[in-house]
Amino acid sequence: MSTPHKPDPRQDPRLEGLEVYRVGGAVRDALLGWPVYDNDWVVVGATPKAMHKRGFKPVGRDFPVFLHPETAEEYALARTERKAGHGYSGFEVHASPDVTLEEDLQRRDLTINAMAEAPNGDIIDPYDGLDDLNARQLRHISSAFSEDPLRVLRTARFLARYAERGFRIADETQALMAQVSESGELEHLAAERVWVESEKALGEPVPEAYFQALKACGALAVWFPELNGKAFNDGVAAMKKAPTGGASQAHWRYARLVSPLDDNQREALAARLKLPKAVARLAAHSALTQRFLAGALTPDATLHWLARLDGWRRPEQVEIQLALVEVLLPSKEVVLRQAWREAAAVSPKALVDAGYQGAEIGKALGRERLAAIEGVLSKV
Repeated sequence: MSTPHKPDPRQDPRLEGLEVYRVGGAVRDALLGWPVYDNDWVVVGATPKAMHKRGFKPVGRDFPVFLHPETAEEYALARTERKAGHGYSGFEVHASPDVTLEEDLQRRDLTINAMAEAPNGDIIDPYDGLDDLNARQLRHISSAFSEDPLRVLRTARFLARYAERGFRIADETQALMAQVSESGELEHLAAERVWVESEKALGEPVPEAYFQALKACGALAVWFPELNGKAFNDGVAAMKKAPTGGASQAHWRYARLVSPLDDNQREALAARLKLPKAVARLAAHSALTQRFLAGALTPDATLHWLARLDGWRRPEQVEIQLALVEVLLPSKEVVLRQAWREAAAVSPKALVDAGYQGAEIGKALGRERLAAIEGVLSKV
């Protein structure tokens, strides 16, 4: 289960005498037969001083987590957590050599994430994660699940990852997710955390499962209220027609998901999620392209589309949208690409050399670009 290019900690002299377990996702994915790229470790019975002495570097101030000086993998001291406020970060952490492995595992979200691998390879599974793994079930460990509202989004994200393997959310966990949504705790999450989970889900094999799970438990109405009714169904369907180039898969899927929304709705959602500017811009440009393709492919409409994309100054934005054209209306991609190239080839300098001045230059540019586009479209 260890990653071949990194030293096995069971043979690392820095860890000699420490009680170290591989935990969480690495154990889960190895049991599922998925590749394991990163490992997380729990150290039981140790102190920060002992980790410092062995060369480990502390990460942050809130959690007793240390980085291995060579592999940079995370080694966390066994800890417990107690709810002390709202949201994802409202917890008091207690790390002590007295905290057991079982206590550390109990603070996790789902049973399939609460398994550990002992140094001899044995699986330690105090909360029946292996049974749930075999039953293809996402189930919470305890009622403490509801103390961290981010777990609602994480559970939905795991469904997006494993739905194609037949996984489902356990009924009792679904009910608990609904309780969290109704409690108002989701509103205390930082927008950035919501986007991080959503972005990860959008990159999973079945991204629609994430949004369907959020809708089923009422969480969608908290953070994505614009995606309701027909807009939700149309957006989920649109995600399945997303380009594979020009931008990341997750960002394309988001742009397609929000394509049924009007400009005001899309901008309100982007503001609520505090989207990165590049993602918000991709969504806006994609909506523009979709509207453009839905109408008549005239020279005026084409020139307007290119201008709105700022294609003269930022040609890469046109290239990105041509990837969407190839998906939505492939027969027009070559024509529009050629029209853009011909229009972009019109030289402002040549117009200046021809005697145009001031505002006349802009008007002449528009006429020449329109003529160039007409020349291409007239041959179709």
